[in-house]
Formats: sequence, structure tokens, C-alpha cells
Amino acid sequence: MPRSPTEILSQEFLLTRAKILEVAAFYDRLGQLPESTAEQRQLKLLNDACAILNDDQPDKAARVQLLFSRSFNPGWRDEFGI
Repeated sequence: MPRSPTEILSQEFLLTRAKILEVAAFYDRLGQLPESTAEQRQLKLLNDACAILNDDQPDKAARVQLLFSRSFNPGWRDEFGI
């Protein structure tokens, strides 16, 4: 039987709080990043993912997954030597 939103919150609050604290500590450790394009691109992806978590749209997990996914490349086998 599926759990209600209240049950989910009650049962998973502490674990989720710990994960959020871990993400906050990660951001604290970053400090100022060098102006490297690759690093700035990675940070932008993380910031965009956090924005998805805070918006009022549904399907947050799917949208975050798509954010971090590569676009389909029909030549992927060649790219990875498969």
C-alpha cells in the first residue's frame, strides 16, 4: 500500500535533512572556484538542479535526471569504442 505524503515526510525527514546538510557543507567547501569553464559549467548544473528542487513544478526527480543526462548521440557506440 502506498504511503501518504504525511507518512513519507515523517519517515524520511531526518535522512533528507542530513542529505541537505551534506550538500550545504559541499557548497561551503567550494569557496571561490577558479574561472575554469568546465568547473563553472559543473557548478551551474548543480545550481540549476537546486533551483528545480525549489520550484513548484512536478516531476523533480525526472527533471534533475534529464539536467545531468547527455543528449542522445546516435554515434555513441563509436564514441565509446563499443
